Order: sequence, then structure tokens, then C-alpha cells
Amino acid sequence: MSPVIRAALFQTAWTGDKESMIQVHEQAVRDAAAQGAQVLCFQELFYGPYFCQVQDKAFYEYAEQVPEGPIVRRFQDLARELGIVLILPVYEEEQPGVLYNTAAVIDADGSYLGKYRKHHIPQVPGFWEKFYFRPGNLGWPVFDTAVGRIGVYICYDRHFPEGWRALGLAGAEIVFNPSATSRGLSRYLWQLEQPAAAVANEYFVGAINRVGVEDLGDNDFYGTTYFVDPEAQFVGEVASDKETELVVRDLDMAKLREVRDRWQFFRDRRPDAYGPITAP
Repeated sequence: MSPVIRAALFQTAWTGDKESMIQVHEQAVRDAAAQGAQVLCFQELFYGPYFCQVQDKAFYEYAEQVPEGPIVRRFQDLARELGIVLILPVYEEEQPGVLYNTAAVIDADGSYLGKYRKHHIPQVPGFWEKFYFRPGNLGWPVFDTAVGRIGVYICYDRHFPEGWRALGLAGAEIVFNPSATSRGLSRYLWQLEQPAAAVANEYFVGAINRVGVEDLGDNDFYGTTYFVDPEAQFVGEVASDKETELVVRDLDMAKLREVRDRWQFFRDRRPDAYGPITAP
């Protein structure tokens, strides 16, 4: 693991069609690589609108197999060309009628390392996700990449501390949280929960959110994408709340050992006392 990792996040608005949205993200990969970024994560369900504002089976067409589908393959080729690690939040079809909100992790040589499936699925106005996704069933994997050990948590997951902790215990050094979250619902939590998770679990967090109002509803996605370190300090500026933005930041990984040696949260855990937490 390098002592400093240059990492990137990309927030953008829906372009109106799938192919142009893919092209926007391909250009973001090239721009990030040109700035020296070694790893880049996109927003939740990156190549489409946030279709969970409505319940319409027509959007099942956005799902593809992972990693066999054309979008993952396309970005594998780009990762290989540019030597960059990519986290791709996609709509996954395991088989017809079995669909997940998923993130594929691609290493810098273009190899597919695995996937995370979103565990916690909301079903509230503007976020009708149970219509589209089954709950994740692959646990909380941590991926050994060219830039270190990476974990993924997706959007609504961030309200649940258990997965954050599982990723920390599994050795995650950076956890990415691709999201689609809107002004007026969870805005007050956005710059609270991920910094708290970074402190409690002693790793870096990259929080990504899309921007704009889409034609499927009135959800106003407020961007403000950021990196936060294990002392809850933002790494550089927080992104715009309205504009497309590529966030590129240098993460000093030496801070992980410094903070973990200082606090010893993992040493002082009491898993023998936590049984009631797992009761249904």
C-alpha cells in the first residue's frame, strides 16, 4: 500500500439517456487518470436515472449480469488501458426476476475482483427500492486492489452501523458509499453519518451523491460528494450541491495506523456482550 493514494469520486446529473451517461463516465475516468488518480468510484446506479422514484417494470431493462454484462466489460477495458481501479455501482440481474443493487470492483489491470450487493433496501416515497432489488446476500467483502483494501457500502446502508464495522474488522482502508440521496430527506445526515463511521472504524470514507432533479420525480439530489479521514476531517473541499464535479484527493494512509494505535477501538470491542443486537 502506498503511503499516499490519489483517489477520485464523480458526481453528475442524469443526461437523459443511457449511452450518453456511460460516455460521461468514461470521460470522467480519463480525466481522473490524467490527474493521477489511482482509484475512482461512481454514484449509485451510475448509468441511469434514479428510477426508484417510481415503480415501473420497464426499468428492469437497466439490469445486466455482473461481471458478464456489457457495461462492466466496457469499463474493465478502460481500467486496463488507464491503470486505474474502478468501483462501478450497477443494476445486477442474477437471473430473470432476481435483481440486486450492486457495485462491481475492477482492479487497475482490468481484472474483476468481485461485487458488493446492497443489504438495506428502503421502501418510502421517492425511494421505492424493494420494487427493484432483493437485499444483498454476499456479506461485506473487502477487495485487495492495486491501491489497498477497499470496501463498499451503498446509499441507505450508511444508516446502519453494523456493515461499517464489518468492513473495518475485515481490514478495509477505504470504504466507498455511492448514493442517490435528496435534499429535504437526509440532507442533515449526509455530513454526519459517514464522518462518524470513519472515526468509529478508523478508515477513509468516500461519499458520492448525484446532482439535479430528474424527470421521474421531484427528488433534488444535492451532490456534496467528499472524502473524509479517520479523524472526521474532510480531505479538501466538499463538492458542489448542484454541479457535476470530479473530486480528486490525496489520502495519507499513514493516518490509519496513527489513529488505530491511538484509540484501539478494535481491541476494546466486547462482541461477547453484543448478542441482543442481532436478535430479530
